[in-house]
This record gives sequence, C-alpha cells and structure tokens, in this order.
Amino acid sequence: MELTSLPKVSLHEHLDGCVRVETVIDLSQQLGLPLPADTVEALESWIAERADSKSLERYLEIFPLTTAVMQTEAGIHRVAREYVLDQAADGVIHAEVRWAPEKSTEQGLSMEAAIEAASAGIAEATRELAAEGIQIEVTQIVSAMRQEHRVDEVATLALRYRDSGVVAFDIAGPEAGFAPSLFTDTFDRLRREWMPVTIHAGEGDGLASIQSALQDGHALRLGHGVRIAEDLTADGDGWRLGRTAEWVRDRSITLETSPTSNLHTGVFAAWGAEMADHPFARLYDLGFAVTVNCDNKLMSGTTLTRELATLQQAFGYGLADLEQFQLNAAAALFASPEVRAAVAERIRAGFATPL
Repeated sequence: MELTSLPKVSLHEHLDGCVRVETVIDLSQQLGLPLPADTVEALESWIAERADSKSLERYLEIFPLTTAVMQTEAGIHRVAREYVLDQAADGVIHAEVRWAPEKSTEQGLSMEAAIEAASAGIAEATRELAAEGIQIEVTQIVSAMRQEHRVDEVATLALRYRDSGVVAFDIAGPEAGFAPSLFTDTFDRLRREWMPVTIHAGEGDGLASIQSALQDGHALRLGHGVRIAEDLTADGDGWRLGRTAEWVRDRSITLETSPTSNLHTGVFAAWGAEMADHPFARLYDLGFAVTVNCDNKLMSGTTLTRELATLQQAFGYGLADLEQFQLNAAAALFASPEVRAAVAERIRAGFATPL
C-alpha cells in the first residue's frame, strides 16, 4: 500500500530536528565547524547510534550539530525552505513546525531575525510548490527552553509575531525540575492575550508534568503526552481512568505522540521495549485524541509516512484508522475553524481516492 500520497497533518516536529544530513554537512563545511563524521552514511550512523539509546538525554546530544548550522539568517532560511519541500514530498498538506529561536542566537543573531528568516524560507518553498500545483500550509510554534530562563522573553516574541505566521507557544527541554508551574505568570499572560499553548509533557516526566501543563500552563495540547497512560488502571477486561486521564480524554486534549521518537527515548519503557508496547493503541481504543508525528525526522530517521507504516505493522491499523489520526490532527490545528474544516475535507477526499 502506498501511503506517501495520502494527505497528512503534522502537529509536532522540531525544525532543528528535521535538517537534512546533507545540509548539516554542507553548512558545517561552509562555516568551518567540526563534525563527528563527514560523509552522509557515516553521519547518519553516528546519529542513529545516539538516537536509539532509550535515553532522552543521549538523544538530545545530537541537536548541537543542527543548531550550529542555524546561527545565520541564510542557514535558517535554507533549513526552513527544505523542511517545507520535504513535508510536501511526504504528502503533508498542513504542518505546524516548532523551534526555539533562542538557540540560534549563539553567534549574535537576534531572535527576531531568526524567526523572520524561518518565515522567509517557509514562504519561498510554499510559493515554489504552489507554482507546481502543490498546496501546503506551514506555520510556526515558538518554543522556549524551560531551563534557560528566557521563557517570558520568548513568549513576548511569540505574541509579537502572532500575525506573521506564529500560531502558538510551547516550552521544551527537560521536564523534570522545570514544571510549567515555574512560569505561571507567563502562561497567565498568554491566556489573557488569547495565545494558544502546547507544552511538552508526559515525555521526560510523568503525570505531575501533565497536570502542571494543564493547570498551570493552560495547555490545549500535550507535546507527546504518552505518560498519561500512567493514569490508567486495569479493571477486569477494561481500564479505569484517573481524574487527569478522564479530563484529557473527555475534553479531547490532543496528544502529539511521536511513536519512533518515543521508542528511541524510552518514553514508554515502563510498558515494554517494542513498538507494540507503546500505549498509543490503548489510548486510541479508549477514545483519546491521538495524533501521529515525527518529532525529529533527522534523529529518528523517519517520515510521517514511515510513522504510519510503523503503527500499521505494530497494531494492524487500516486506512480508516490512519484517516482518523489525520482528522484528529486537523481538528487540533491552531487555525481558524474554516482552515481546519478545509484541511479535514482534503483528508477525506484523499483517503477516499483508491491508492
């Protein structure tokens, strides 16, 4: 079955986690930056060895390679442009790409210049594709690194660019020790300004992190959110939902799951070490608003098509299930009702066409 041509929606990908290997090498050579390997094959092997370590900390060791080549406007522009082209080639029709512009200021670039360079790259690729008859929309989610003490500054930046392609705010980085409760003033201000928020929670930490994202961060979606399964208790032949799980399910708070990344970083190690042990299927069966995402295509060596194929293999999903995952994502987009409806219609039409 050819899945690439099916229309897809991406809610959770990091721009600095989706850089082409060839681009990392090319830009590093231009900038005179050292690399652990200087061929595509060797660098891919180096990345794969660290990514599939069952450790989020080791997984994150790869990012300095990509953030190093995103310190100039030209580098960011190129990475953003190529990201859009790669998404379109994978059948994605709408994507929200997140990234932390503060990570691109190490050589003196301003966060404003970084965001504008990404916007320019996205716009250029979108125009190129439109000229070929390919329609895709890509918006930005601005992330703050919760451990770097610039959360309020970055939130202000997100608000500044909310009418220029930025649709939401996020905090990323280590969950443990950096709960959203540390930034309540910022999140309260974002709520007063009607700025949507999604928060990384339930990936590197457990239920308390999710609870803080919902209560203190006013999150409308959960970045990963996989460990909400810790609030499920076996009850005879079924499952009993705790208060937090019930809240998330009953209010259709979207889980931005990334199956391969979750496997690589050991997010669901408490339930097993194989994809079939991922609580995705349990959550889907119980009615949670699950979505499928890549997180970091470079690190996890994946695409959205591969993620869907992986879930098919692990859980035996058919086309109707894959369509539902995309419709869940369309419904969760930080976009107008008209845009969400139009994306959903494109999904239904695409899945109705025989492959």
